[in-house]
Amino acid sequence: MKVLVTGTEGYLGCLLPPLLMERGYEVIGVDTGFYKVGWLYNDTGVTAKTLNKDIRHISAEDLQDVEAIVHMAELSNDPTGQLAPQITYEINHQGSVRLAKLARQVGVRRFIYMSSCSVYGVATEGDIIESSPVNPQTAYAECKTLVERDVQPLADDDFSPTFMRNATAFGASPRMRFDIVLNNLAGLAWTSKEIKMTSDGTPWRPLVHGLDICKAIACALDAPRDIIHNQVFNVGDTANNYRVKEIAEIIADIFPDCKLIFGNNGADNRSYRVSFAKINTVLPGFKCDWNARQGAQQLFDVFRHIDMSADTFMFRGFTRIKQLEYLIRTQQIDQSFFWK
Repeated sequence: MKVLVTGTEGYLGCLLPPLLMERGYEVIGVDTGFYKVGWLYNDTGVTAKTLNKDIRHISAEDLQDVEAIVHMAELSNDPTGQLAPQITYEINHQGSVRLAKLARQVGVRRFIYMSSCSVYGVATEGDIIESSPVNPQTAYAECKTLVERDVQPLADDDFSPTFMRNATAFGASPRMRFDIVLNNLAGLAWTSKEIKMTSDGTPWRPLVHGLDICKAIACALDAPRDIIHNQVFNVGDTANNYRVKEIAEIIADIFPDCKLIFGNNGADNRSYRVSFAKINTVLPGFKCDWNARQGAQQLFDVFRHIDMSADTFMFRGFTRIKQLEYLIRTQQIDQSFFWK
């Protein structure tokens, strides 16, 4: 099967092609290259041929003989949505729906969309399941719900979309991100030997390792059509719901001599526990291999291996908002986020 993966030069996108190619898939990538400078360490895995292209410019010719699309390439995370909400909607919502429609038009049979558990928003009673109401709090999360809403009606006998609502990702990647909670706290623990929380750490966050997200995608591609057709899956493990304070405590335990300080209640009221029973019982072959402690240990080992400096940790290429602000400030991208 020929699979097109968007976002292959991103945090998760660079982890997926080697896994798929090991399983016998032919993989091509698409990426506009915003985060190409963010390279933390060398990996021996194979890489996919990648088209240097904005998803808004993908053509029917680019999809020739493609049987499945895994769509990851969007403007990522909440600060980016606050920086440029209109462009976030143009790329994340309109661009993603356009890609799905084009895929359906040219005969792509499967479309796996990377959604997010952030669509659930603030706390609810009990563990959230796929049929629970969505309550997005940011432009980023709202775009995820809009894409799901607009792509689901496209499903028919020849086009099967699948929506993967990922928990908050963590873990090492050659194209690293330090603007997500576990990775950020681990970087602070390594470079400053101090985790100074601005909140009391009581909010809940579901976590999932990047490699487990890739495993879920591979399982969805392998699965019989009737299992994944127009289905929503929360991606993770119910055991990997953590309070933020628990994440910090795990990291402080693994990183030697790390001082941990908690603050008061923070302004961020997002707190939710998520049930991952569906994906673990319905999707053949899926089971998470990683938990937060294993991920923190992996990061410690990587930081030690590369002797990571504070300058590396703070480098703009590893934080989405910093890199985009740099590209805007230096006028390398225009007001629509196209390269000049």
